[in-house]
Amino acid sequence: MRKHKSAVAAFLFTVAVTLGPVSAQEDIAADLLNQLAQAEDESSADRLERQVRQEWSKSGSATMDLMLKRGQDAMDVDNIDAALEHLTALTDHAPDFAEGWHTLALAYYRADMFGPAADALERTLALNPVHFGALRGLGAIFEQVDKPYLAYDAYSRVLTLRPHDSDVIEALERLELQVNGQTL
Repeated sequence: MRKHKSAVAAFLFTVAVTLGPVSAQEDIAADLLNQLAQAEDESSADRLERQVRQEWSKSGSATMDLMLKRGQDAMDVDNIDAALEHLTALTDHAPDFAEGWHTLALAYYRADMFGPAADALERTLALNPVHFGALRGLGAIFEQVDKPYLAYDAYSRVLTLRPHDSDVIEALERLELQVNGQTL
């Protein structure tokens, strides 16, 4: 397990170096992600995940943050059309805000629009390659469209970032036989 944690820390460091200088907000998120990857239990992991998501939801613009909140609020009351409207406007005005794309992907997914959801998740990952929510979303979409190998890969990548995700562990167990076959 310790070897795995070191590999995750090295991966996160490599991503940070590759992406160049980061803002204080990104630095905080990177530190929280490192702690999340090394969390000892699900309770700690849940707390750290909430903190990471909170950092990711800060666009740097009060207006963009409000648009994100309005989109999330619309989804909370199952008004997916309003959510799509708010979140599309958000991504139009803030195309470099990864969490805007991620939340738009959630709205598309809730509308059973898997193609646009996958596109929005790819945009999220292009902007934030360690976005475990986007990876988890891709896994769910790949499962929905019967692509078990791609789903398994996406879910496996989630576990390198958030090793205590019980839903992802369950998904991997569900896909294991399809992907790796039966051992003799």
